[in-house]
Amino acid sequence: MKAIVQDRFGPPDVLEVADVDRPEPGAGQVLVRVRAAALNPYDWHMLRGDPYAARLTGDVGLTRPKSRVAGIDAAGRVEAVGAGVRGLRPGDEVLGFCPGAFAEYACTTEDLLVPKPADLTFEQAAAVPMGAVTALRGIRTVGRVRAGRRVLVNGAGGGVGTFAVQIAASLGAEVTGVCSARNTDLVRSLGAGHVIDYAREDFTDGRARYDVILDNVGNHPLGRLRRALTPTGTLVGNGGGSPGRVFGAMGAMLKLLAVDRVVRQRLRVILPAAPAGPVHEDLLAVTALIGSGRLTPVVDRTYPLAEAAEGMRHVEGGHARGKAVLTVER
Repeated sequence: MKAIVQDRFGPPDVLEVADVDRPEPGAGQVLVRVRAAALNPYDWHMLRGDPYAARLTGDVGLTRPKSRVAGIDAAGRVEAVGAGVRGLRPGDEVLGFCPGAFAEYACTTEDLLVPKPADLTFEQAAAVPMGAVTALRGIRTVGRVRAGRRVLVNGAGGGVGTFAVQIAASLGAEVTGVCSARNTDLVRSLGAGHVIDYAREDFTDGRARYDVILDNVGNHPLGRLRRALTPTGTLVGNGGGSPGRVFGAMGAMLKLLAVDRVVRQRLRVILPAAPAGPVHEDLLAVTALIGSGRLTPVVDRTYPLAEAAEGMRHVEGGHARGKAVLTVER
Protein backbone atom coordinates (compact mmCIF):
# COMPACT_ATOMS: atom_id res chain seq x y z
CA MET A 1 0.00 0.00 0.00
CA LYS A 2 0.99 3.64 -0.40
CA ALA A 3 1.95 5.51 2.77
CA ILE A 4 3.71 8.69 3.87
CA VAL A 5 6.83 7.68 5.78
CA GLN A 6 9.66 9.41 7.61
CA ASP A 7 12.92 7.75 8.54
CA ARG A 8 14.43 10.70 10.40
CA PHE A 9 13.35 13.82 12.25
CA GLY A 10 13.29 17.01 10.26
CA PRO A 11 11.22 19.49 8.22
CA PRO A 12 8.33 18.41 5.98
CA ASP A 13 10.78 17.55 3.20
CA VAL A 14 11.70 14.33 5.05
CA LEU A 15 8.22 12.95 4.32
CA GLU A 16 8.20 10.52 1.40
CA VAL A 17 5.66 8.36 -0.43
CA ALA A 18 6.59 4.70 -0.13
CA ASP A 19 5.15 1.23 -0.64
CA VAL A 20 4.80 -0.53 2.70
CA ASP A 21 3.09 -3.69 3.90
CA ARG A 22 -0.56 -3.38 4.71
CA PRO A 23 -1.14 -3.78 8.45
CA GLU A 24 -3.26 -6.68 9.69
CA PRO A 25 -5.62 -6.28 12.65
CA GLY A 26 -4.82 -8.21 15.77
CA ALA A 27 -7.15 -9.01 18.63
CA GLY A 28 -9.28 -5.98 19.49
CA GLN A 29 -8.04 -4.06 16.45
CA VAL A 30 -9.78 -2.60 13.43
CA LEU A 31 -8.29 -2.18 9.94
CA VAL A 32 -9.54 1.04 8.35
CA ARG A 33 -9.46 1.79 4.65
CA VAL A 34 -8.49 5.45 4.96
CA ARG A 35 -10.37 7.93 2.79
CA ALA A 36 -9.08 11.13 4.40
CA ALA A 37 -6.61 12.11 7.12
CA ALA A 38 -6.24 15.46 8.90
CA LEU A 39 -2.96 17.33 9.35
CA ASN A 40 -2.42 18.59 12.89
CA PRO A 41 0.20 20.59 14.80
CA TYR A 42 0.60 17.30 16.67
CA ASP A 43 1.88 15.79 13.42
CA TRP A 44 4.62 18.36 12.90
CA HIS A 45 5.73 17.90 16.50
CA MET A 46 6.09 14.18 15.72
CA LEU A 47 7.72 14.99 12.38
CA ARG A 48 10.44 17.16 13.92
CA GLY A 49 10.74 15.38 17.25
CA ASP A 50 9.90 18.75 18.74
CA PRO A 51 10.27 19.93 21.44
CA TYR A 52 13.45 18.01 22.12
CA ALA A 53 12.39 17.31 25.70
CA ALA A 54 9.41 15.32 24.39
CA ARG A 55 11.80 12.71 22.97
CA LEU A 56 12.62 11.66 26.52
CA THR A 57 9.02 10.53 27.13
CA GLY A 58 9.38 7.53 24.81
CA ASP A 59 6.31 8.40 22.73
CA VAL A 60 8.17 10.27 19.99
CA GLY A 61 11.45 8.42 19.57
CA LEU A 62 14.88 9.49 20.79
CA THR A 63 17.08 9.69 17.70
CA ARG A 64 14.57 8.71 15.02
CA PRO A 65 10.77 8.59 14.76
CA LYS A 66 9.14 5.86 16.80
CA SER A 67 6.41 5.53 14.17
CA ARG A 68 7.59 5.38 10.56
CA VAL A 69 4.16 6.11 9.03
CA ALA A 70 2.86 9.54 9.97
CA GLY A 71 -0.62 10.76 10.91
CA ILE A 72 -3.25 10.18 13.60
CA ASP A 73 -6.68 11.58 12.52
CA ALA A 74 -8.58 9.55 9.92
CA ALA A 75 -11.95 8.80 8.40
CA GLY A 76 -12.79 5.85 6.19
CA ARG A 77 -14.44 2.44 6.03
CA VAL A 78 -13.80 -0.61 8.16
CA GLU A 79 -11.95 -3.15 6.04
CA ALA A 80 -11.52 -5.94 8.61
CA VAL A 81 -11.75 -6.54 12.35
CA GLY A 82 -9.71 -8.65 14.74
CA ALA A 83 -10.92 -11.11 17.33
CA GLY A 84 -13.02 -9.60 20.10
CA VAL A 85 -14.27 -6.58 18.14
CA ARG A 86 -18.05 -6.46 18.58
CA GLY A 87 -19.22 -2.94 17.79
CA LEU A 88 -17.87 -2.55 14.25
CA ARG A 89 -17.95 -4.62 11.10
CA PRO A 90 -16.53 -4.37 7.57
CA GLY A 91 -18.18 -1.64 5.53
CA ASP A 92 -18.95 0.66 8.48
CA GLU A 93 -17.99 4.31 7.93
CA VAL A 94 -15.94 5.60 10.86
CA LEU A 95 -13.78 8.44 12.12
CA GLY A 96 -11.25 8.50 14.91
CA PHE A 97 -7.63 8.16 15.95
CA CYS A 98 -5.62 5.88 13.67
CA PRO A 99 -1.84 5.89 14.20
CA GLY A 100 -0.27 5.79 10.76
CA ALA A 101 -3.25 7.56 9.18
CA PHE A 102 -1.26 8.98 6.25
CA ALA A 103 -1.70 5.76 4.30
CA GLU A 104 -4.22 3.75 2.35
CA TYR A 105 -4.86 1.53 5.39
CA ALA A 106 -4.33 2.00 9.12
CA CYS A 107 -4.91 -0.17 12.19
CA THR A 108 -6.35 1.09 15.44
CA THR A 109 -8.41 -0.14 18.38
CA GLU A 110 -12.18 -0.17 18.50
CA ASP A 111 -12.35 2.34 21.36
CA LEU A 112 -10.62 5.01 19.23
CA LEU A 113 -13.31 4.92 16.53
CA VAL A 114 -16.94 6.06 16.29
CA PRO A 115 -19.48 5.97 13.45
CA LYS A 116 -19.08 8.79 10.92
CA PRO A 117 -22.08 11.17 10.87
CA ALA A 118 -23.91 10.49 7.62
CA ASP A 119 -24.03 14.17 6.62
CA LEU A 120 -20.24 14.61 6.72
CA THR A 121 -17.90 14.01 3.83
CA PHE A 122 -14.86 11.90 4.62
CA GLU A 123 -12.74 15.06 4.49
CA GLN A 124 -14.96 16.79 7.05
CA ALA A 125 -15.01 13.67 9.23
CA ALA A 126 -11.21 13.39 9.24
CA ALA A 127 -11.03 16.97 10.54
CA VAL A 128 -12.97 16.03 13.68
CA PRO A 129 -11.01 13.75 16.08
CA MET A 130 -8.12 15.70 17.56
CA GLY A 131 -9.43 19.21 16.94
CA ALA A 132 -12.95 18.64 18.22
CA VAL A 133 -11.97 16.46 21.20
CA THR A 134 -9.34 18.98 22.29
CA ALA A 135 -11.87 21.81 21.99
CA LEU A 136 -14.50 19.85 23.93
CA ARG A 137 -12.06 19.17 26.75
CA GLY A 138 -10.85 22.75 26.81
CA ILE A 139 -14.30 24.32 26.87
CA ARG A 140 -16.55 21.84 28.62
CA THR A 141 -14.39 19.48 30.67
CA VAL A 142 -11.54 21.72 31.84
CA GLY A 143 -13.07 25.17 31.34
CA ARG A 144 -16.44 24.14 32.83
CA VAL A 145 -18.20 26.61 30.56
CA ARG A 146 -21.91 27.09 31.08
CA ALA A 147 -24.61 29.52 29.96
CA GLY A 148 -23.85 33.18 30.55
CA ARG A 149 -20.08 32.76 30.94
CA ARG A 150 -17.79 35.15 29.10
CA VAL A 151 -15.41 32.99 27.07
CA LEU A 152 -12.46 34.06 24.93
CA VAL A 153 -10.87 31.72 22.39
CA ASN A 154 -7.37 32.76 21.29
CA GLY A 155 -6.67 31.26 17.87
CA ALA A 156 -10.37 31.08 17.06
CA GLY A 157 -9.83 30.57 13.34
CA GLY A 158 -7.63 27.49 13.68
CA GLY A 159 -8.30 23.78 13.87
CA VAL A 160 -9.15 23.67 17.58
CA GLY A 161 -10.46 27.23 17.73
CA THR A 162 -13.21 26.79 15.14
CA PHE A 163 -14.58 23.85 17.13
CA ALA A 164 -14.15 25.65 20.47
CA VAL A 165 -16.14 28.70 19.40
CA GLN A 166 -19.05 26.51 18.33
CA ILE A 167 -18.99 24.34 21.46
CA ALA A 168 -18.90 27.37 23.77
CA ALA A 169 -21.75 29.00 21.87
CA SER A 170 -23.79 25.78 22.03
CA LEU A 171 -23.43 25.89 25.84
CA GLY A 172 -24.90 29.40 25.93
CA ALA A 173 -21.68 31.30 26.56
CA GLU A 174 -20.91 34.82 25.36
CA VAL A 175 -18.00 34.07 23.03
CA THR A 176 -15.16 36.33 21.92
CA GLY A 177 -12.87 35.00 19.21
CA VAL A 178 -9.33 36.26 18.60
CA CYS A 179 -8.09 35.68 15.05
CA SER A 180 -6.62 37.31 11.95
CA ALA A 181 -8.60 39.85 9.94
CA ARG A 182 -9.27 37.35 7.16
CA ASN A 183 -10.99 34.98 9.60
CA THR A 184 -13.27 37.46 11.39
CA ASP A 185 -16.36 36.71 9.28
CA LEU A 186 -15.81 32.97 9.65
CA VAL A 187 -15.43 33.15 13.44
CA ARG A 188 -18.51 35.33 13.75
CA SER A 189 -20.50 32.85 11.64
CA LEU A 190 -19.51 30.05 14.02
CA GLY A 191 -21.18 31.76 16.97
CA ALA A 192 -18.77 34.36 18.33
CA GLY A 193 -20.62 37.44 19.50
CA HIS A 194 -17.39 39.47 19.47
CA VAL A 195 -14.31 39.11 17.27
CA ILE A 196 -10.89 40.65 17.91
CA ASP A 197 -8.33 41.12 15.13
CA TYR A 198 -5.10 40.33 16.97
CA ALA A 199 -3.11 42.67 14.71
CA ARG A 200 -5.17 45.68 15.81
CA GLU A 201 -6.15 44.95 19.41
CA ASP A 202 -4.50 43.27 22.40
CA PHE A 203 -7.04 41.33 24.42
CA THR A 204 -4.60 41.16 27.36
CA ASP A 205 -4.63 44.94 27.95
CA GLY A 206 -7.00 44.49 30.91
CA ARG A 207 -9.89 46.49 29.49
CA ALA A 208 -12.09 43.38 29.29
CA ARG A 209 -12.11 40.33 31.54
CA TYR A 210 -13.30 36.82 30.83
CA ASP A 211 -14.50 33.89 32.91
CA VAL A 212 -12.68 31.39 30.69
CA ILE A 213 -9.83 31.83 28.22
CA LEU A 214 -8.83 28.98 25.91
CA ASP A 215 -5.34 29.81 24.64
CA ASN A 216 -4.47 27.83 21.51
CA VAL A 217 -1.57 30.07 20.48
CA GLY A 218 0.76 30.71 23.41
CA ASN A 219 1.79 34.15 22.15
CA HIS A 220 1.19 36.12 25.37
CA PRO A 221 3.04 35.99 28.72
CA LEU A 222 1.17 34.29 31.52
CA GLY A 223 0.96 37.52 33.52
CA ARG A 224 -0.88 39.31 30.72
CA LEU A 225 -3.23 36.39 30.16
CA ARG A 226 -4.13 36.45 33.84
CA ARG A 227 -4.87 40.17 33.57
CA ALA A 228 -7.59 39.31 31.02
CA LEU A 229 -9.23 36.86 33.47
CA THR A 230 -11.75 37.61 36.18
CA PRO A 231 -10.33 37.16 39.71
CA THR A 232 -11.64 33.59 39.82
CA GLY A 233 -11.53 32.90 36.08
CA THR A 234 -10.05 29.89 34.31
CA LEU A 235 -7.17 29.89 31.84
CA VAL A 236 -6.93 26.73 29.73
CA GLY A 237 -3.59 26.31 27.97
CA ASN A 238 -3.39 24.31 24.76
CA GLY A 239 0.12 24.16 23.36
CA GLY A 240 1.50 26.91 21.18
CA GLY A 241 5.13 27.51 20.33
CA SER A 242 7.14 26.92 17.16
CA PRO A 243 9.47 24.22 15.82
CA GLY A 244 13.01 23.92 17.10
CA ARG A 245 12.54 24.67 20.79
CA VAL A 246 14.12 22.61 23.56
CA PHE A 247 11.06 22.65 25.80
CA GLY A 248 8.49 24.40 23.58
CA ALA A 249 5.00 24.49 24.99
CA MET A 250 5.97 22.00 27.70
CA GLY A 251 7.87 24.71 29.55
CA ALA A 252 4.93 27.11 29.39
CA MET A 253 2.55 24.43 30.60
CA LEU A 254 4.75 23.55 33.58
CA LYS A 255 4.98 27.21 34.52
CA LEU A 256 1.21 27.56 34.28
CA LEU A 257 0.66 24.60 36.60
CA ALA A 258 3.22 25.93 39.08
CA VAL A 259 1.61 29.38 39.27
CA ASP A 260 -1.83 27.78 39.67
CA ARG A 261 -0.81 26.61 43.13
CA VAL A 262 -0.44 30.17 44.46
CA VAL A 263 -3.27 32.14 42.80
CA ARG A 264 -7.06 32.22 43.04
CA GLN A 265 -7.54 31.88 39.32
CA ARG A 266 -7.70 28.37 37.85
CA LEU A 267 -4.76 27.74 35.49
CA ARG A 268 -5.15 24.46 33.64
CA VAL A 269 -3.85 22.49 30.66
CA ILE A 270 -5.70 20.11 28.35
CA LEU A 271 -4.80 16.45 28.58
CA PRO A 272 -3.59 15.07 25.23
CA ALA A 273 -6.41 13.83 23.04
CA ALA A 274 -4.39 11.10 21.36
CA PRO A 275 -3.12 8.57 20.81
CA ALA A 276 -3.43 7.43 24.44
CA GLY A 277 -6.13 8.02 27.00
CA PRO A 278 -9.90 7.49 27.05
CA VAL A 279 -11.42 9.33 24.09
CA HIS A 280 -14.40 7.23 23.03
CA GLU A 281 -16.95 9.17 25.08
CA ASP A 282 -15.52 12.47 23.85
CA LEU A 283 -15.71 11.30 20.24
CA LEU A 284 -19.34 10.30 20.76
CA ALA A 285 -20.06 13.69 22.35
CA VAL A 286 -18.65 15.68 19.43
CA THR A 287 -20.37 13.52 16.81
CA ALA A 288 -23.63 14.01 18.73
CA LEU A 289 -23.11 17.78 18.49
CA ILE A 290 -22.47 17.39 14.77
CA GLY A 291 -25.61 15.30 14.37
CA SER A 292 -27.68 17.95 16.14
CA GLY A 293 -26.39 20.69 13.84
CA ARG A 294 -24.51 22.55 16.59
CA LEU A 295 -21.02 21.67 15.37
CA THR A 296 -19.61 21.76 11.83
CA PRO A 297 -16.01 20.98 10.84
CA VAL A 298 -14.22 23.74 8.93
CA VAL A 299 -11.91 22.39 6.23
CA ASP A 300 -9.39 24.93 5.00
CA ARG A 301 -7.58 23.01 2.26
CA THR A 302 -7.30 19.49 0.95
CA TYR A 303 -4.19 17.84 -0.50
CA PRO A 304 -3.68 14.50 -2.21
CA LEU A 305 -1.75 11.98 -0.13
CA ALA A 306 1.39 12.49 -2.21
CA GLU A 307 1.45 16.19 -1.24
CA ALA A 308 1.57 15.57 2.52
CA ALA A 309 4.78 17.57 2.84
CA GLU A 310 3.16 20.63 1.27
CA GLY A 311 0.17 20.28 3.57
CA MET A 312 2.45 20.00 6.58
CA ARG A 313 4.26 23.19 5.60
CA HIS A 314 0.90 24.95 5.50
CA VAL A 315 -0.01 23.72 9.00
CA GLU A 316 3.43 24.62 10.37
CA GLY A 317 2.92 28.18 9.17
CA GLY A 318 0.33 28.60 11.93
CA HIS A 319 -2.26 30.40 9.81
CA ALA A 320 -4.54 27.54 8.76
CA ARG A 321 -8.24 28.39 8.52
CA GLY A 322 -9.86 25.44 10.24
CA LYS A 323 -8.27 22.13 9.26
CA ALA A 324 -6.06 20.92 6.42
CA VAL A 325 -6.85 17.41 5.20
CA LEU A 326 -5.20 14.77 3.02
CA THR A 327 -7.43 12.85 0.63
CA VAL A 328 -6.62 9.24 -0.15
CA GLU A 329 -7.66 7.80 -3.52
CA ARG A 330 -10.34 5.14 -3.50
